[in-house]
Amino acid sequence: QVQLMESGGGLVQPGGSLRLSCRASGSISVINSMAWYRQAPGKERELVAVAISGGRTEYAAPAKGRFTISRDTARNTVYLQMNSLKPEDTAVYYCYADLTAAGRLRDDYWGQGTQVIVSS
Repeated sequence: QVQLMESGGGLVQPGGSLRLSCRASGSISVINSMAWYRQAPGKERELVAVAISGGRTEYAAPAKGRFTISRDTARNTVYLQMNSLKPEDTAVYYCYADLTAAGRLRDDYWGQGTQVIVSS
């Protein structure tokens, strides 16, 4: 059974930094992409950044210039380095993977979420 396990959330002051990590575990045949989404209270879940096989990355407008997504393909892990954090970055951050588990069809997988609070 495939699981995505996030870590690295917490409380940080405005202007600070956090690094989120997410590792996919289980019998995985191929990971097509891994991404970070976030959901703030009362808002829809939104894409933050995506890392696609082959090294391509894409960012939502609020993340450009401040956040960096990276993948360690050997460890099935994706990171999100968040710098210059703002109070509006406060949200639950979810890891996402588009992958094919062994013996199964390609599918979407989500982590349980990690809380990020940016406040003084």
